[in-house]
Amino acid sequence: MKPSIEKLQKYFNLEADRGYDNKAVMGGLEKMLDSWEAEARNDQLPEELIQAVRMRLGDYETLSENSRRDALKGLWNRIRREEGKDITPEVEKQAAREERQPPKEAKPTPPPAPKPAAEPTSAEPDYETYEEEDAPPSQPKTKAAPPKKRQPRPAPDGPPAALEAPVTVLDGVGPRNAERLARLGINTLGDMLYHFPRRYDDYSQLKTINRLEYGDELTVIGTVQSATVRKLYGGKTQLVEIIISDATAALRITFFNQPWITKSIRKGLQIAVAGKVDQYLGRLVMTNPEWELVDEKNLLTNRILPVYPLTANISQRWLRTQMDKVVNYWALRVQDPVPLSVQRQADLLDLPDALVQAHFPDSWEDLKAAQHRLAFDEIFYLQIGVVQQKRHWAERTATAFSVEQAWVDAQLEKLPYRLTNAQQQAIVDIYQDLSSGRPMNRLIQGDVGSGKTVVAALGAAAVLQGGGQVAIMAPTSILAEQHYKSFTELLAGEEGLLEPWQVRLMIGATPNAEKDEIRGGLENGAIRLVVGTHALLEDPVAFQNLQLAVIDEQHRFGVQQRSVLRAKGENPHLLVMTATPIPRSLALTVYGDLDLTVMDEMPPGRQPVDTYILYPRERERIYNLIRREVNEGRQAFIIYPLVEESDKLDTKAAVEEYKVLQEEVFTKLKVGLLHGRMKPDEKDQIMTRFRDREYDVLVSTTVIEVGVDVPNANVMVIEGANRFGLAQLHQLRGRVGRGGGQSYCVLIPESETDTENERLKVMAETTDGFVLAEKDLEQRGPGQFLGTRQAGFSELQMASLTDVRLIEKARKHAQTLLEQDPDLQQPEHTLLAATLAQRWSQGEGDIS
Repeated sequence: MKPSIEKLQKYFNLEADRGYDNKAVMGGLEKMLDSWEAEARNDQLPEELIQAVRMRLGDYETLSENSRRDALKGLWNRIRREEGKDITPEVEKQAAREERQPPKEAKPTPPPAPKPAAEPTSAEPDYETYEEEDAPPSQPKTKAAPPKKRQPRPAPDGPPAALEAPVTVLDGVGPRNAERLARLGINTLGDMLYHFPRRYDDYSQLKTINRLEYGDELTVIGTVQSATVRKLYGGKTQLVEIIISDATAALRITFFNQPWITKSIRKGLQIAVAGKVDQYLGRLVMTNPEWELVDEKNLLTNRILPVYPLTANISQRWLRTQMDKVVNYWALRVQDPVPLSVQRQADLLDLPDALVQAHFPDSWEDLKAAQHRLAFDEIFYLQIGVVQQKRHWAERTATAFSVEQAWVDAQLEKLPYRLTNAQQQAIVDIYQDLSSGRPMNRLIQGDVGSGKTVVAALGAAAVLQGGGQVAIMAPTSILAEQHYKSFTELLAGEEGLLEPWQVRLMIGATPNAEKDEIRGGLENGAIRLVVGTHALLEDPVAFQNLQLAVIDEQHRFGVQQRSVLRAKGENPHLLVMTATPIPRSLALTVYGDLDLTVMDEMPPGRQPVDTYILYPRERERIYNLIRREVNEGRQAFIIYPLVEESDKLDTKAAVEEYKVLQEEVFTKLKVGLLHGRMKPDEKDQIMTRFRDREYDVLVSTTVIEVGVDVPNANVMVIEGANRFGLAQLHQLRGRVGRGGGQSYCVLIPESETDTENERLKVMAETTDGFVLAEKDLEQRGPGQFLGTRQAGFSELQMASLTDVRLIEKARKHAQTLLEQDPDLQQPEHTLLAATLAQRWSQGEGDIS
C-alpha cells in the first residue's frame, strides 16, 4: 500500500473509531489535505482520485454523522477500485456493523453531541477520568506491514539548497538568536539540517481521554473547561491547573511556575496536549506537557516528535519551528553526493528524504531508514578517504631493504630470550614491507608487555645495515629515555650494528650545545639512530638519509606532527606502535589506511596481574598491602582521577591525598607526587627518582599511563576507578608486573552502589586487552581510541563505530567505486569528490 493511501486508511479508521466526530485530525480532516496532496502526487496517484479526496473531505465538516460515514465509505470504495488493494478498513467494518442496527437520527450540527456519561462534562467536572457508557470500541490492532520501499522524491523547483547561507536569513532569527544558535554549533542552514534530534517522543497515537492509562506517552485533544493558578509553599511555587474534556471524559493538566500559560489557554478553546500520563491521588494527570491550539499548524503533536539538543534561552518549541522551516523547504533541495548506482546497490533512501525523515519522521520505520542512510554516508566518506590515502601512499616508491635469513637468525641469536610467535610474525610483516620498494605504513598493535620495542629494534636493524638513518619518536621525555636505553642495548656495543656514539637522545631538556652537535651529526650522516620527542620536529633538524620513522603510542601525536617527521626524508618507511588494543570496527575505519599487525601473545614467564575491586571502607586493607610489599623491597603507584579537588566533582584528587598519605598513612615511607600540571623537566625528575627507588609510593594522575617502565613496582591502586574507561584502566594496570613476581591491581570505585561497578568487574575477570577494548567501545564510545586521528574527517553523528556490519557494507561499496573510478573524475562523481575534499581537510595529507 502506498504511504499516502496508508495514511488515509489510518485517518478513516480513527474517524470511525471516534463516531465520525471530525477529530481524527486536529482541526478536522480538511486540515491534512495540503500535506496529503503533496504526498499523494509523490506516490503518483491519479489526479482524478486526488481531486475526489479533496472534494469529499473539503466539506466533511458540514455533513451529519451518517453522511460522514457514507462519504468515507464511498471514497474508500473508489480508492480500492482504482488502486486494486484488497484491504477492508475499520470505516467499512464500522459501517457494516451499523447497517445491522437501527439508523440513528441525523444531528443538525456538525460535531456529535456528548452521550450520557457518569458525570457531566460542563462547568466543573470531576477531576478523575469518567468513562462513556456506550463508548465506541478501540481501534483493532492490525498486523504490521513490512517496511515500504520509499521512492525518491522528485527534485522541487527552485534553486539548490543554499547550505552556506547564515541562519539570519530565516524569519525570527536575528543577531541575538543567531548567537544562541552558534553555541549549538549552528551557524548556517546546512548546520541546521545536520543538527539532529537527540531523541524522539512518539505522540502519533491519539486516544480519547476515557482510554488513557498510566504511563501512556501520547497526544490528547480536548476542550478547555477551566484554567486557574494557585500558589504553593508560601507563594514560592505557582501551580497552573487546566481541565480539558472530550466527548468521553475529563483530564487535569498541570504546569509549574508558568502562570502566563493561562493567557493563551482559555475556557472554551480546543487544545492538543502531548506528554506522559501520570497519576496523582488516584487521578490521571499530565504535567508540563507540550501543547498547542488545534487550529495552529500541527507541528508539535499527533506525530513522532523530535527533541533537539538545546542551549540557554533557546526553547524546544522555538527550535522545532525553525527546523520545520528549514527542513521542509531546504532539505528537499539538497543535492545528493552519493552516486545513484551506490544508492540502489546499498538499498538507501535518497538524501533529501533521509534528512526530512531524520527530523520529522512519518513512522519509526522511516526514521530507522533515514538514520541508516545518514550513518552510511559518514562511514562511506570515511572509507573512501582511508582507501584513497592508502592507495596514494602505496603508489609512491621507497628504498628497498632486503635481509638474508642468515642475517635475521644471527640477530635473533644475540637476544637473551626467545621471541614469541606473535613477535616473529610481526618481524616477518616488517621485513616484507621494507623489501617491497613501497613505503611501509604499518601499525603494530600489542598489549602492554607484548614486546613491541624489540620488534621495532629488529626492523630498525634492517634499515641500518642497509645504510639508512632511523628516527624513534616518543610522546614523553621519560619514555624517550627508556627507548634510548633499550635501542642502545639492542643495536650498539659489542657485536652491535652501531657504535654507542652513533645512537643519540634528543629531548627538550637536552642542552643547546648538545642539540647542535646532534643536528650536525644527523645532517652529515654520522649519527645513524636518534631517539627523541617533539624536539625532532624542529626546523633545524635535517637528516642525510632518513629511511625509517618509528612512532610509539601514535595516538598521542597529531596528524601534522607525523607529517612533519615524514617530510624529513624522501618517502621514508613508517612504523607506528600502540599498546591500546584497537577493536575490529576501528581497525576497518579510523585506522583503515594502515596495514595492521596484532601482537596478542605475552612473553613466557610473565605472570598476569591479580586484579581486585575493593570499596572505600576497605582502604586500610589496601594500605597494609602496600606496606607489606614495600617492606619486601617493592614499590607502589596510587592513581587519582583529578589533580586538585573540584567543587563540581565529589572525587579524590592527587595533591590533597598526597599530603594525607605522607603525613597520616605512610609516615615511615617516602611518598612522591606526579601530575600533569608539572613542568616536563619536573615530571621527568620525579619519575626518574621513583625508578631509582628514592620513593616507595608514587601518587599520580594518569600521566604515568603510557610506556613508563619501573620493573620494581608491583602494586597499582586506582582511586575513583569508575571514572576511567576499561582501556585506560588496562593501560594503568600494565605499568606493574614488569619485573617478575606477583603483582596486584586494586580498583576503588567511589561507592558500593555505583552502577559502574558492574563494568569494573570485567577488569577482574580478564587481562585480555582486546576483550576490554571491545567492551569499552560498546560502553563509552570510540573517543579514547581515536586520539588525534579525527583531524582528517568530521565527527560522526549518526554512525556508530561499533556497527561492524554497516562499516563493512560501506567499505565494500567504497572499494567498488574506487576500483571503477580511482580519482573520482567521472562526471557523476564530481559532487562526491567535492564533498570529500570538504570533509577531509587534509586532502591527500598524512592521516596516519
